[in-house]
Amino acid sequence: MARVLVTGMSGAGKTTVLDELRRRGWLAIDTDYDGWVGADGRWDERRMGQLLADEPDVVVSGTVENQGRFYDRFEHVVLISAPVEVLIERVRARTTNPYGRTVEQQAEIASYVETVEPLLRRGATVELDGRKPVGELADAIEGLQR
Repeated sequence: MARVLVTGMSGAGKTTVLDELRRRGWLAIDTDYDGWVGADGRWDERRMGQLLADEPDVVVSGTVENQGRFYDRFEHVVLISAPVEVLIERVRARTTNPYGRTVEQQAEIASYVETVEPLLRRGATVELDGRKPVGELADAIEGLQR
């Protein structure tokens, strides 16, 4: 049993991998939805703390400023990364999330790859290449659950 955080830049594949893990029967929470993140762009700490206290076997996805406060409650922190060109191509084409369609948002993503991703990498226990097939990524994360 393990608690796993999946993090990374917009377009890395976090939501797609979580969808696959859900399909396989895992409890997987995408914190981009359902009120996990407040107006300040941070996780609701009380709610996240309660989830991690209640669920010994969960995959959580998100990239927020205060996620590091929870690293000690996850057995694994998985960074999914991909080259900025891949990220931009994906956010431009996706239909499930409007973020990343504008030139300004794409520039923001490129900036985050340079400034935020290195911080995520330092906190990660595992890094996965987001260009790999979703099934392989899900297999790798599922392997951490055992």
